[in-house]
Parts: sequence; structure tokens; C-alpha cells
Amino acid sequence: MVQTRRDMIKSVGCVLAAPGVLTTRPAPGRYPIGFSTLGCPKWEWKTVLNHAAEWGFAAIELRGLQGQMDLTKCPEFSPSRIGASLADLAALDLRIADLGSSTNLHEQDSATRQAQLDEAKRFIDLARQLKSPCVRVFGDRWVPGEAHEATIERIANGLHELGAYAKGSGVTVVLETHGDFPHSATVLEMVKKAKAPDVGVLWDTHHTWVAGKEEPSETFKVLGSYVRHVHLKDSVPAGSDVRYVLTGTGKVPIREIVRVLVKGNYRGIFGFEWEKAWIPEIEEPEVAFPHFAKVMTGYLREFGVTPV
Repeated sequence: MVQTRRDMIKSVGCVLAAPGVLTTRPAPGRYPIGFSTLGCPKWEWKTVLNHAAEWGFAAIELRGLQGQMDLTKCPEFSPSRIGASLADLAALDLRIADLGSSTNLHEQDSATRQAQLDEAKRFIDLARQLKSPCVRVFGDRWVPGEAHEATIERIANGLHELGAYAKGSGVTVVLETHGDFPHSATVLEMVKKAKAPDVGVLWDTHHTWVAGKEEPSETFKVLGSYVRHVHLKDSVPAGSDVRYVLTGTGKVPIREIVRVLVKGNYRGIFGFEWEKAWIPEIEEPEVAFPHFAKVMTGYLREFGVTPV
């Protein structure tokens, strides 16, 4: 396995950049693909950018940076350094697709709930500065002992408040199909009840397929008009759970998901969510990221998507 992994890394030219230095030129004509920094928790900012450009990615989803999950506390995005970070992105013709907050909108306790909403608002402010079109939040959980309708109402009210806060900023608050909410009908109810134009959906395609048991076409039929960002990852069954595998080698119908999105005129980034930060034993980003780029480029080309 060690030799195989080294061979794979060598085959895609995965040479780590020196920290703090931009070494890669932007690749011309990149497809609309991105990756989440959840998959490269040890990389510093410029290493993230260098590899994104090197492997043909167009965008990055920021979900923590070097162990700091609250992006508003990262030095790279402080008032004194955010201008330089924006210049780093521009130099490699990269953009931020989404900021992944940890906000949970199901919380009942008033102080806890306020802290969650305050975090999301800080992320919205940062997204505006980074020109990110989306901030991700979670509904997350059914509250034990509470009627489902009450939990849905609380999550919808949180979305409404955040949507109102984001109004005019160019940022959309996106609710992820995550946790206890893998079913498209439930997520749709929350988003519609929010009654806010600056609220949409992040479709975690793995979760609706594996946990929700929904066909991709079924999910997109229900949520498609609200989908602003997507997460893609592949897996195989492992007992009562799953084991994440390289894109296109597992049981998740990635190609069909891409076909459904393209046919449905989805115009966002096809985002790779490799959960390396939570599951250290899965493949290294130097292997998983360029593999995803190669497979996704093939799918997008097959379905008539042209580089931008």
C-alpha cells in the first residue's frame, strides 16, 4: 500500500509547495469543481491554493484551516491580512465557493441558540469580504421529546433571521442535507417556511443517497430550485456504517448525480467533501483530490459542460 500510494502521488505530480509561497500558475479553462479544506486539515493557506490551481480546481470551500474551524479567527482572514489573502486567490484565478460554519439551528436553549446565530452572522460578514456566495449552516438534529413540527419551525425561524441578516450582501445562507435531515421533503419544508430569498440548500448528495435512500433525480426534483452548492463523495458499505473511497470506486452513483445536476441546469461548484479531518485513516488529499478532479472532469466533459 505504501508503494502504491507513492506511485499515485508521483503520477499526478503532487509536490508540496513551500509554506507561504505561491508557486503555481492558474490552469486555463478549468471545470467548475472545488474541494473542501476539511480534506486537507494540515495544509496552510498557500499550500491549499497552490494545489487547487495545480490540479485544475476552480474553487475552494473553506471548512476550517489548520485545525481552526471558526474561520473568523484565522489570521489569514483578519482585517490586516484579508486583503493579501484575496490577492492570493486572484493571483491563481481561484474563488471561494462556500464558507462552512458549524452553526446548528435546532438548539432550544436561548443562550446556545444565540451563540449559534452569532457565529453564522460572523461567517456571513466574512463571506461578503471574501466574495463567497454561500455560508453553510446545519439544521442538524431532531430535539428529543419535542414534536418534529416545533423543531422544523425553530430551524426555519433561524434561517429567516440569517437570511434577513444576509440581505443585500450577495451571500446566500444554505441549509445542508445533513444529520437527522437526509430527506428532501423535510429540508424543503424548512427552507420554504423561512420565507427568505437569501436562503437556499447545500445538497450533500452522499447523505440523501445513503441515509435518505433517495434517488438523485428524486432529491433534485424536490430541492433543485434551491440548490446553491453540492457535496460529492463516494463510499462502500461497512457493517452498519460506510467507508469512504476514491471517487467513482464505490457504490454512490456519482456519475448519475452529475448527470442530474447538469441536466437540471445547476450552475454552482461541484464540491468534493473528503472528511480527512474527522477520519484520518482515509486517503491523503495528495491522492484523493487530483483523483476527484480527473474523474469529475471526465463526467462533466461527457455531459457537455465546458471549461470556464
